[in-house]
Amino acid sequence: MSDWLDDWLAAMDHGHLTERGYRSAIENHIRPYFKKQNASVGDIDVLAYRAFKKHINAKMKKPSSASNIMMVLGMVLDDAVPRLIKTSPVERTRRRGKFVKKPKERKKDMTPEAVEQLARNARIYFGESGYAFIWTMALTGMRPAELFGLTREYCYPNWPITDPRSDPDEAERYEEDVERYGKTDGLMPAIRVERQVQYADSVLQFFPPKYESRRTLVVPPFLAELLEKLLMSHDSEWVFPAIQGGSLGVVNFDYVYWRPIADGADARKGPRVRRPRAEMPTVPSFKGKRLYLLRHGHKAWLDEDAHSTFAVESRMGHEVPGVGGIYSSVTVPMERAIMKTMQERWEGLQDRLRGSES
Repeated sequence: MSDWLDDWLAAMDHGHLTERGYRSAIENHIRPYFKKQNASVGDIDVLAYRAFKKHINAKMKKPSSASNIMMVLGMVLDDAVPRLIKTSPVERTRRRGKFVKKPKERKKDMTPEAVEQLARNARIYFGESGYAFIWTMALTGMRPAELFGLTREYCYPNWPITDPRSDPDEAERYEEDVERYGKTDGLMPAIRVERQVQYADSVLQFFPPKYESRRTLVVPPFLAELLEKLLMSHDSEWVFPAIQGGSLGVVNFDYVYWRPIADGADARKGPRVRRPRAEMPTVPSFKGKRLYLLRHGHKAWLDEDAHSTFAVESRMGHEVPGVGGIYSSVTVPMERAIMKTMQERWEGLQDRLRGSES
């Protein structure tokens, strides 16, 4: 079995994160278990399969984690047919009896006020980089690893003039980008999503975005101005540098940064405090919730504003299936409409904040 796992891993051809997940399941769970059993592939019948499933379900705290491990084992055993075994011992789940609805994550509507409080907390925690980071995620729907890996050459006001233009097959797009996006009057401010950062071999590296979802994201004028001021305020290659100046991808952002930003934290002050900071109020709609819900909230805002389905899905980095995905394209009026509604949300927030202060 261990030899077959080596062969199966060597033949993998998936994205980095997928391969990392499969390899983790094999090296941490599947290989140790069957090596201890001294099992060959042919020894793994239905009873052995069920015994492993029982072992994993008891070991893993999250049912989803156990399910992922069983999925990998299923692929490993399925691929052994008919070379090593006649039939796969994997038991397929058949839907019988009463339908049971899967539990869905409970989410609250994302309001501009909540995003502003998150941004202010982030500013307290790691400066103007934090404030811009929160608003950029809320108004572009970028995935966290894409934001962590965003560098100057792909951000407004530098892009698209500073685009490395490394792909000869994209020459036509490069020329169209210069005619469509930029800082000059009449052009639209935008961010180019070309990559994300992930760890591989214990080193932070660039990878294509999830599902190869390279895309251009127009931003409203206020965010364009915010990003320009941010880049002028520091000399880091990263648009949103961490507290120590490097990429946010090198830290456990969810635990170290996001939890105090969303859940709130007491003030830190006194002569022995190395990094004093003000109190960060709790943001109720995000307390205990994932950072990723900022991306979900952006999608909800786009839907509320009734933008083109194709423009919305393209902006989120999703493939649009069927004829719609073949015939449709994101036009300039679609992008300007998105810029307009996002700017209006910001301006409405500012009007409400001024009214509450007066």
